[in-house]
Amino acid sequence: MSRTGGLALAAIPALVLLAVLWRPVWDVDIFWQLKLGELILARHGPLAGEPFAAHHLNEPLPAFAWLAQALLAQVRLWAGWGGLRLVSALCWTGAFVLAGRAAVARGVPRETAALALVGALLVSVPGASIRPQTLGLLAFGGLVWLVEWRGPAWRRVLAGAVILVLWQNLHPSVAVGAAWLGARAAWAWWRLWQADGEAAVRPPVVELTLLAGLAGLAQFATPDGIGFLRIATANGQISQALRVAEWLPLWAPENRVIAAVVMINALLVLVLAWRRRSGDGEQLWPWLMLLGLTLISARVMLFWAVALVPVLAAQLPRLQAPRLSRAAPLVLVAVTATAVLALRPTSFRETIPVTQLAQLRATGVKGTVFAHFPWGGAVIDRGYPDWRVAYDGRYYRYGLAEWNRYIAIGNGRPGLAELERVYHPAAYVLDREWTPGLIAELRARRDRWRELPGAGPAVIFIPAALPPG
Repeated sequence: MSRTGGLALAAIPALVLLAVLWRPVWDVDIFWQLKLGELILARHGPLAGEPFAAHHLNEPLPAFAWLAQALLAQVRLWAGWGGLRLVSALCWTGAFVLAGRAAVARGVPRETAALALVGALLVSVPGASIRPQTLGLLAFGGLVWLVEWRGPAWRRVLAGAVILVLWQNLHPSVAVGAAWLGARAAWAWWRLWQADGEAAVRPPVVELTLLAGLAGLAQFATPDGIGFLRIATANGQISQALRVAEWLPLWAPENRVIAAVVMINALLVLVLAWRRRSGDGEQLWPWLMLLGLTLISARVMLFWAVALVPVLAAQLPRLQAPRLSRAAPLVLVAVTATAVLALRPTSFRETIPVTQLAQLRATGVKGTVFAHFPWGGAVIDRGYPDWRVAYDGRYYRYGLAEWNRYIAIGNGRPGLAELERVYHPAAYVLDREWTPGLIAELRARRDRWRELPGAGPAVIFIPAALPPG
C-alpha cells in the first residue's frame, strides 16, 4: 500500500469524529439531562427529590445516569455547547478506536483495524448524539480492549470492576457488558471442555467468568441499588407502550431502515467468516449474542456496532501501509476538531423549538408549561426554576395512567377545560400534528389565550392578559 493509502487509513478516526461532530444537536432528552446535571453539581451528589415535574415535585427521583449528567453539565458550564459537542464526539470516536485497539492486540494490523471502523461507522453514526449513552459506549469500548490487554490478570479484573461500576453510573446499560462477557466466558468454558482442559484461552476462563459476574453485580452499584430493576422495568414497559423506536424490536416498522443496515453488516461478516474459514468464536459468539439482543431491543445496536469492530477486522484482508508516526491520527483528529468547531457552530435540529422557547422566556411567564413531551426537556433547560413541566421525556417519571391521558389529549380528549383544571398551565408549547384539536380550542379562546407569532415547529400560547414581551 502506498504512503497515500496509509495516510487515508490514519485519517479514519478523524473522519469518524467529523461525521459525529458535524451533526446538529438532535436528542431532545439532552436538555433535561444537562439541567439535572447542573443540580447534581450544585448538590455535590444525586438528587433525592423530583425538581421539574409539576405533579411529582419532591417525589423520589431515580439516579439514572447521574454521573454522566453531572460530567456533561460541567463540560457545558466550562466550554459551552461547542465544548460539549467536542467531548461527546471524542467519547464516541474513542469507543470505536478502543475496540479497534482490541483487534490490534489480537494481531490484526492497525491499518485493517482502521478499515473496520468504517463498517461500524455506517451502522452507528445515525445514533450518534450528545447523551449519557455515549459515555456508556466509551466504557464498553474500554472493556472490549481490556480483555485483550496483556497485563497481569489481577489488574485486568480490578480495572474491569472499576469500568463496570463507572459504566452503570454513567448509563444504566452495564447489563449489555454482562451479556457480552457472559457469552465470551461461555465460549471459553466450551473450548476448555472440548480440549479436555488443555485449551489455551485468552484471557483465562476464570477471569472472564469473574468479570461477567462483576458486571451482573454492577447493575446495583448505583444510588438506586436493587430498586434499579423495578425502575428499569417500568421505564422499558412505558417506552414500548409509547412506541419509542429504540425500545422496540428491530423488526418493528419504526426500525426498518436501521434493521436493513444492521442485517447487511451482519451478513457481510458471516459470509466473510465462512469464506475465510476464520471464524474466531471467542469474538464472534459474543458479537452474535449482542446481535440477538439488538433484534429484541434496537437500543442495543450501538453496543453491537462497537463489538463489530474487532470481529470485522478479523475477517478483512491484512493491509500493510508504510509506517506513519503514531501521532498522525491524533494530529488529524485535532485538526478536524478545530476546523469543524470553527466552521460549524452549534445548531439544533429544526424540530426542536429552541428559538421559540427563548421568545416565550422573554414574555416573563412563570408556572407550569404544558408542552409536547419531547420538548419538555428544552422547556426545563430554558426556564427552570421559573418553569415546571406537565410532561417531559423521562418515561419512568410518569405513570402509565398519565401517559394514557397524554395519548388521549392527542386524540382530542380531555379538552381544554379539563387540562386547565388538572395542570393549571401558565403556557402551552404544542405540536401541530399531535394536538390539533387542543390548538383549535386555544385559538377559539382569544379572551384567555394569545398565540405567540413567529415561525417554528411549536405553537405557543400565553395568557391573553400578559403584556406583549
